[in-house]
Amino acid sequence: MSGKNALNAVVLSLLVASAVVSLNASAATATSTMAVSASVVAACTVSAGALAFSAYSGTAVSGSADLTVNCTNDAPYTIGLGAGGGTGASTTTRVLSGSITGTTLNYGLYQDAAFTTVWGDTVDTDTLAGTGIGAVQTIPVYGQIVAGQNGSVGTYTDSVAVTVNY
Repeated sequence: MSGKNALNAVVLSLLVASAVVSLNASAATATSTMAVSASVVAACTVSAGALAFSAYSGTAVSGSADLTVNCTNDAPYTIGLGAGGGTGASTTTRVLSGSITGTTLNYGLYQDAAFTTVWGDTVDTDTLAGTGIGAVQTIPVYGQIVAGQNGSVGTYTDSVAVTVNY
């Protein structure tokens, strides 16, 4: 390599190096933080299986059905059962209406298999409290038609509202 070429190579190298240093010297950065948040709202769904009593012949009969509740993790809820649609029904004495006009059978819905805790719809009084787990929870409902009623032959029905408060 000739002396002139060597000198040109050194000058070129110095120019490139100074340009790189110059770019790095004038480069700057700024930083910040970005807040990120989310919220989870309570949500519940409920469904109810049918409660079908066995044939009634004057002695007490019982039955049960399942409610399925699915609530958000850690969401508190209560489940209430309405009085039903029978004439004169209350949550303590529900009424099945017969297929023959004016015929009825009284029955009860309970939170326990011993038929001691009536299931009603007044929050903090006769509803069932629970906490969501983010998956389906199965909750039994126990029913009983008490003995000693004079029912006429036929089919008896009622419809009870199931309410989840959350």
